[in-house]
Amino acid sequence: MGRNSSISWTDVTWNIAVGCSKVDKDCLYCYMYRDGKRYGYDPREIRRTKTVFNLPLKIKEPSRIFTSSLTDVFHPAIDSFRDEMWEIIRQCPHHTFQVLTKRPERIVECLPDDWGDGWNNVWMGTSIGHQEAIGRIHQLLEVPASKRFVSFEPLWSKVDMNLDLSDLCSIDWAIIGGESGNETGMYRYRPCSIEWIESLISDLTPTTSIFVKQLGTHLAKEMGLKDRHGGDIDEWPEHLRIREFPK
Repeated sequence: MGRNSSISWTDVTWNIAVGCSKVDKDCLYCYMYRDGKRYGYDPREIRRTKTVFNLPLKIKEPSRIFTSSLTDVFHPAIDSFRDEMWEIIRQCPHHTFQVLTKRPERIVECLPDDWGDGWNNVWMGTSIGHQEAIGRIHQLLEVPASKRFVSFEPLWSKVDMNLDLSDLCSIDWAIIGGESGNETGMYRYRPCSIEWIESLISDLTPTTSIFVKQLGTHLAKEMGLKDRHGGDIDEWPEHLRIREFPK
């Protein structure tokens, strides 16, 4: 949970806590729950980290920092120490913090007093994987932020944006990815369709920068890809090889 992240759209993962509670069906096969079983921690117990809590302060090279991959920083259980997170971010203007949440309705009440129209080094994002969760995008658009982004991962159904142009222009970045998982057991995967990915790209272009992260296990198997989660961009159809960052 530190330097040299394996997540292709970030440089570093920073976790101020480990553990979360599920929000909706998007969380069904949550990788954090899977890893909890593997590494022997209770994924339902939210605990503050120790050795990595101050990680950004130790990194001198300007980096994109995913905040946080093993918890949701706007979970109520983090209310007591979230201000410490904001203070670390305040001290690191050379980094870009990618804050991703499934609780965008809580963002505004949890912002620091000097947030204003948004800190320049914080991108605020939410995650949706199916149509019923699109309300999270509307809640995100109510948040003042220098950059807003949406992670459509795991994408397990078609999502019709149905937003007017001004709202689409307020989404600076979109990450798209199919679900990865196992063939058997508790942590499997749901199908993703090339057409769903193409539809999102069509809806969001040209107002939004697009980053296709992976095609997911279903498409990797269907297409006979070597990377079993469909994460090798060189194996994809050429028109899906898009990995942009916000301008």
